[in-house]
Order: sequence, then structure tokens, then C-alpha cells
Amino acid sequence: MRWKSGRRSSNIEDRRTEQASSGRSNRGFRIGGGKKGGIGILVVAVVIMLMGGDPSTVLNMLLGGGGVPSQTQSQTADRNYQTSAPTDEMADFVSVVLADTEDTWNPLFQQMGEQYQKPRLVLFRGSVKSACGMAQSAMGPFYCPGDQKVYIDLSFYEELKHAFSAPGDFAQAYVIAHEVGHHVQQQFGILQKVHKMQRGMPKPQANALSVKLELQADCLAGIWAHHANRVRNIVEPGDIDEAMNAASKIGDDAIQKRTQGYVVPDSFTHGTSAQRVKWFNEGFKRGDVQSCNTFG
Repeated sequence: MRWKSGRRSSNIEDRRTEQASSGRSNRGFRIGGGKKGGIGILVVAVVIMLMGGDPSTVLNMLLGGGGVPSQTQSQTADRNYQTSAPTDEMADFVSVVLADTEDTWNPLFQQMGEQYQKPRLVLFRGSVKSACGMAQSAMGPFYCPGDQKVYIDLSFYEELKHAFSAPGDFAQAYVIAHEVGHHVQQQFGILQKVHKMQRGMPKPQANALSVKLELQADCLAGIWAHHANRVRNIVEPGDIDEAMNAASKIGDDAIQKRTQGYVVPDSFTHGTSAQRVKWFNEGFKRGDVQSCNTFG
């Protein structure tokens, strides 16, 4: 991926230095205790990574609850953090990808007669406070609709590379573009409508709506790749394969086969590997928001 000459976004909050100075652990949450909790970590990481940016949903699931963040939770967002330019290469890369999503969605929203509200991206280590509640790094990247921010602990990319066999900078960019896709859904009002519909729904039906939401975010990530390449020529040979490989490795069926040896379709919340690849590819080939109607 051609990224080093790209524009850097000013919408980065780097909380890592502050967390290091306050003595917070950068190991994150572990399920099952110690290093043997690896499979549990991966399952939760994938669940939260593409759950529509609602970490409290998964926290509630782990605690036996459920649902989406309440209005009270959304009102507890941090408001005192300042943007800061990252100094390490991985964070610099994230800043460029975020800027590229801004440069993609700004004109697309203008064409629709709307104004794109840029999300902020928060870099953290270990754990972080968001408007959706406390989140741990083991949960992976997420989007919080309460404060309209994307959160990521960069150690996730090591898990993506080694645990999921999905290496490559374009695979990493796809993850960010997917989370920004949830922000686009928030601006369209889709995220709010789906969360409202899910309240009180039987679990299988609620899960089916989550799948449609996640597949649409994959398609929106494909739209970013389409326009970023057409306008700024960022895609190198093999890049799209990296993104589709990442999409296939984090399909619900692939994760369940790997972790439990069998598949339970009613429990899917993100879509199968084939579905995820299909919808990313749909967005990349057509570059049209109208092509991302996974609810149709």
C-alpha cells in the first residue's frame, strides 16, 4: 500500500503516553487467565471488533446482560483529550489511513448534499474509557456511537498478523475503514435504527440484524478502497487480496470452526467468510453507496 506520502489526519488522540505515565497495564483483558486464555481473547476480539462499535454490548454479554449503551452512558464521554501527532511508524500509518477515509467520505457526502462529520481515532494501551463504557485492548478496535470515535490498541495488529494469519498494511487499513464505515452508518441514521430494532428482539433475529450491519460496514470499507485507489492510487498488487484474506479469516464460520470445531449459524453476528469477502468486493468494484444495501 502506498501510504508514506499521504496526508496525516489531525483527528488523532494518542492516549498511550498518558496511560504509560499513569502506570496502566498494556496487557489488556484476558479470558481464562494467563497465556492459556488466547482462544477466548481471539473470540472476544473478533466479536467486538466489528460489532458496530459498542463495547458495552459485549461486556454485558460476558456479564450475562445485553442490549446497547443507554443515553446516560453516552453522556459520560471524555471531553478533555487533545489531538496529537503520533511519533511511531504504526501510529503514523493509522493517521494516514484515517486521513484517507476523510478524503474519501468528504466528497461523497457532498455529492449527496450532506456534510461529513469526521470521527476522531483514539490510540490507547490496555484499557480505555469511552462514551460506551470501559473497554479492554483484547476486545480489538471498535467504534463508539456515543462519542463518535474509533478506538484501537495497535497491539491488535500483531494478533491479526500472527493469530489470524492476515498480515499486510492493507489488511490493517481495511480494519480502520470498516470501523469508519460504522461512523458513516451513524451519520446515515442506520446504526441508531438497527440498535432500536434489536431491543427486545429474540437473540437469533437480533443477531441477523447485526450481520447485515457488519456486512454493510465491510461494503463501505470497499467503497473507501475504490475511491482511494481511483483518486490517490494507493493500491499496490496484492493489497486487495490482503483485505479479502483478512475479511475471510474473521468470518463467523471460520472463527467458530477454529475455536469450537463446529458452526452455529443462529449465533452469527458478523457474517460468514464468503459474505464478508463478497460485500467488501461489492463496495470495491462499484464504489457506490447504493450498492451496499445489505438490508434489502
